[in-house]
Amino acid sequence: MMPSGATPAHAAGRARSDRSGQVGIVTDSAASIAPELADALGVVVVPMQISFGSSPSAGRPADLAPVEAPLRPSGDERGISLDEVLAHLAQGVHTAGPTPAAFLDAYERADHGSGVLAVTVASGLSSTFATARLASTLRGGGSVEVLDSGTAAGAEGLVVTAAAVAASSGASLEAVAARAGAVARAVRLVAVVDSLDQLARTGRIPDLAGRAGRRLGLRPLFELRAGRPRLLRPSLGERGATEAVLGQWRRSVPTPPGRLHVVALHALDELAAKRLLEGVRAEHEPEEAFVGRFGPVMVAHTGPGVRGLAWWWEAEDGTPLPLPQRRASRSEAELVPPAEGR
Repeated sequence: MMPSGATPAHAAGRARSDRSGQVGIVTDSAASIAPELADALGVVVVPMQISFGSSPSAGRPADLAPVEAPLRPSGDERGISLDEVLAHLAQGVHTAGPTPAAFLDAYERADHGSGVLAVTVASGLSSTFATARLASTLRGGGSVEVLDSGTAAGAEGLVVTAAAVAASSGASLEAVAARAGAVARAVRLVAVVDSLDQLARTGRIPDLAGRAGRRLGLRPLFELRAGRPRLLRPSLGERGATEAVLGQWRRSVPTPPGRLHVVALHALDELAAKRLLEGVRAEHEPEEAFVGRFGPVMVAHTGPGVRGLAWWWEAEDGTPLPLPQRRASRSEAELVPPAEGR
């Protein structure tokens, strides 16, 4: 169990030299953790991969024209920027998980002598979890645990920061993994997109649904929980979209309210994310709150006009409060998981 009130700010306060003997934390760039936060927390981020061009063929990442970018990492200074992804959406953007070699290198860099926990994007969305596990078996020495976060983007980032806080307290690898797993079961991501065009273009929804949404001016709402994306009831207009996201958060408030950990996310509209966070703060002051960006990999699947909230609740005794079971309404539908190579 974590000390009461422990946050990433406390963990970041530890000097790098203090991490000797501490559990190392590794994640993938789908977690949308800002480089400065990852550096402050001592988290090693393994970049996902993106390519541009026509649809991929069997056994190859993508068929690429000579002027286009090869498959290469995203999410760091050497990789593909969000602007590059947006410029190539119409002609095709394809994603792939990191290689085993990339994870092996990350494990070596993260190991401070007490083992390593790797937290990955949901296994239902990517092969990254399987690759991270393969790399852990290939590693000659040291203990590596691999956790499927069951989510992505800021929600995955909240799982990672919780793991980093636990590691900074001196917890064992087993305890750090247990804490991260508990938060993964408690975290939720709800977001809105300006249109269904990119989801239809990449095959996540039928093209007919994309055309209908555009004609009616709908702002589609989706959630990601238990490793599956799901369309929720759409909204009309920007104000309606903001209220729809906040409404999903309001319905999650436990009785009695606990400590809230929340991140407001955006791709290219930081002001929209700040408005969401202000809406939360008007009703409940979070224990941990920050604004983050959806990375190039997420935007490759959703398009640029995406913003939302990721959050989890913590009981007064420090226990993450698990998500309640829910039934889907007739207005909701599962999205096709964004398989790599699409």
